[in-house]
Amino acid sequence: MKRLALLTLASAVLVACGRRGPSGPPKVPVTVARAEQQALPYEIAATGTVEPLQTAAIESQVTGILTRVTFHEGDEVQAGQLLFEIDPRPFQAALEQARGMLARDLAQLASAQADAQRYAQLVKQDYVTQSDYEQKRAAADALGATVRADSGAVTNAQLNLEWARIRAPIAGRTGRLLVREGNLVRANSTDPLVVINQIHPILVRFAVPERQLADVQHYAGNRLPVLASSAKSDTAPATGVLTFIDNAVDTATGAVTLKAQFANGDNALWPGEYLNVRLRLYTEDSALVVPTQAVMQGQQGSYLFVVNGDGTTRSQTVAIERTTDTYAVLVRNGAVRPGDEVVTDGQLRLTPGAKVQITGTSNTEGGSPPADPEASR
Repeated sequence: MKRLALLTLASAVLVACGRRGPSGPPKVPVTVARAEQQALPYEIAATGTVEPLQTAAIESQVTGILTRVTFHEGDEVQAGQLLFEIDPRPFQAALEQARGMLARDLAQLASAQADAQRYAQLVKQDYVTQSDYEQKRAAADALGATVRADSGAVTNAQLNLEWARIRAPIAGRTGRLLVREGNLVRANSTDPLVVINQIHPILVRFAVPERQLADVQHYAGNRLPVLASSAKSDTAPATGVLTFIDNAVDTATGAVTLKAQFANGDNALWPGEYLNVRLRLYTEDSALVVPTQAVMQGQQGSYLFVVNGDGTTRSQTVAIERTTDTYAVLVRNGAVRPGDEVVTDGQLRLTPGAKVQITGTSNTEGGSPPADPEASR
C-alpha cells in the first residue's frame, strides 16, 4: 500500500510538471493593440444650449378687437408677413377726422396769410397801423402752427391704421398663440400675442474653461468648426462655425461663453435643447496614439505594458500629451514607437518580464473621437 501511494504521488508530480512545461510559469492571456501614428483633431468638449438667432415678441401698438389671425401655431413665417388684423374702423375714422381738421386749418391759414400780405401793403401807405399788421401776421403764424399740428395728427392716425395690421418683423417659427379672433388686445400689453424664434440659422451657446481661452483665441481666425449632437440620440452631429467669444470671463464659474452658428436646415437643433458640443481647434497630423485602456496609473505616473519580440512584456513609463474618450496621445520620447504592441486587457496579472499569450487585438485606427475637455496641449 505504501509503495502504491508513493507511485501515485510521483505520477501526480510528473503530470503537474508536464502542464507547466519547460518554460516556467504559464503564459498570461492578454489583448493587445498597436501604437499608431495618425491624424487626430484637438477638440474641446462642453455642454451647450440651443438658442434662436433672433427672438421677437409680437405686441400690439394699438388697442382694438382682433378680427383676423392669418397663421397657425408653429407655422414658419417670413419677415413682413401679415399675422394679425385689428378692427380698422376706429382708426380709419380717426384718420378722416384728422384729415378734415387739416383741410379746415389749411383754408384758414391761406386766408390769414392773404390778410397778412394785404396789411403789409396797407401799413406802408399808413392806411392801417403797425399794430394791426402785426396782429394779422401773428394770426397767420398761429394758424401755420395749427396746420403743422394737424399734419402730425394725420401722420399719427395713419400709423395707428397701419398698426392695425400686425406683420412679422423677422422670419422664423411661431410659438403658442396667446390670443384668438374676437379678443380685445391692448397697446403695449405685458403679454405678447405670439413669439417668433428665428431658427434658420440657429445658435448654440457653450462655455470653455478660462485656461483654454488662449488656445481658442489663437485659432479663432480659422473659422473653427463646432460639432453638436444630442446625448439622447445616435444621430450624426451637426456642424457649425464659431461666431462669438465673450469679452469677459465669468468670475463665478471661471469660464468664458462662446457661440456657434448652425444652418439647421433639417431642424435638428431646437431652442432650449441641451447638446454635447466639441470645438475643434486644429488637427495633429502625426499623433502617436494608443487605446486609453492601455494606460495605467502608478506611483511613478502613467505607464503601460509593451510586448517584446520574444513574447515577454516590459513596463514602460509614458508621458501623456492629452487624452480622448478612445485614445491617449503619447509624447514622442522614444519610450513607445509606432508599431509597438501594447497590452489593453490583462495588465493586472502582468509583471515585468512575464510571458503572454495574445488572445485578441484591438484596433486604434478609425474615426476621430471627441477630446477630453480637461486635456491640455
